[in-house]
Amino acid sequence: MDGKDYLCIDDRELARLETVYAGYRRLHDDPQNCRPMIVINTPVTLPTWEARLADPLVMLRAELDLIRPHLAIGDDRVPSVRVQFGTAQVAAAFGCEMFLPENNLPAAGNHVLANAEDVYQLAMPDLTAGWYGKLAEWTALWQEQLPAGVHMQHPDIQSAFNSAQLIRGNDIFTDFYDRPEAVDALLDRVTDFMLAITRHTKAQISRDPDWFFDWGAMWKGSARISNCSMQMISPQLYGEHVLPRDIRFFDRIGGGRMHYCGRSLDIVDEFFKVPAITGLDVDCEFHDFFALCDHMPERVVLMPTIPLESSSPVLQRLLRGEWPKKRNIVIFASAPSIADGQTLFNQLSHAMPN
Repeated sequence: MDGKDYLCIDDRELARLETVYAGYRRLHDDPQNCRPMIVINTPVTLPTWEARLADPLVMLRAELDLIRPHLAIGDDRVPSVRVQFGTAQVAAAFGCEMFLPENNLPAAGNHVLANAEDVYQLAMPDLTAGWYGKLAEWTALWQEQLPAGVHMQHPDIQSAFNSAQLIRGNDIFTDFYDRPEAVDALLDRVTDFMLAITRHTKAQISRDPDWFFDWGAMWKGSARISNCSMQMISPQLYGEHVLPRDIRFFDRIGGGRMHYCGRSLDIVDEFFKVPAITGLDVDCEFHDFFALCDHMPERVVLMPTIPLESSSPVLQRLLRGEWPKKRNIVIFASAPSIADGQTLFNQLSHAMPN
């Protein structure tokens, strides 16, 4: 397969996409006068994960197929692809096994720290450890195959605590009380590796130090971290142990986005204490999108984690013209077909206040 011929983006579409990139920049550079961005997902038939993980070109073709409906709809989805190796890549670099569930992404298959104090013998991984050597090979192959106008997204690095939990296991929750210094040591070790691997992979896929592609959008900074597991600890524990590592990570890479699919609301305000956070996504089933828009920092772009369906109260309010005053948001919605996606995109665009 020659990826350059598999998906062709014509000059007219490339010119339209330049306005899309400018729109994403304005979310961060001019938050009071920007236009909210709209991304509409529609169903796409894809190969099994077993087939995609067995062949880099099969996975690339699937990633390119995900772009096609957005080009037809004309929404604000950035044409970008990612080598999809799952959420355990950092943990695997530290020695965790990769488990391959049926028709799903790889996950951590075990924990490598039987005791909290074992962290002091935990070596810093090489930049090719775990699946990172394979990631570099697939990335290089994809870059040779990428069609004009298609960008590489950053690989999933999770976050300091998410990966620390995979490495240590659920005993890490009692370690906060029994061996807090060991927890801090593990979080520091993981953060150090995240910094190294982020710089390494960014050098492979991008020459832009200020912006990166993730989840089909463009964000200010260099990476996205996933703090899903923060709902399992108190805001106090987050502030004492995890927040300093999140701050250090984002400060060192020039900022970035945070993903949080947890239900706990109290922790969300703690995320905003990271000075260099530039974006956040949350599940609108558990968090009030409009309330968040009213009180979150202006510098942070907000996006729903899960695409809003037609029954979503948030989507219904937007379609009635009830938009939040916050302008720098990304509306992530779903439609059953490309035609329905075009209709929904037009409806949202017309309902959007000037």
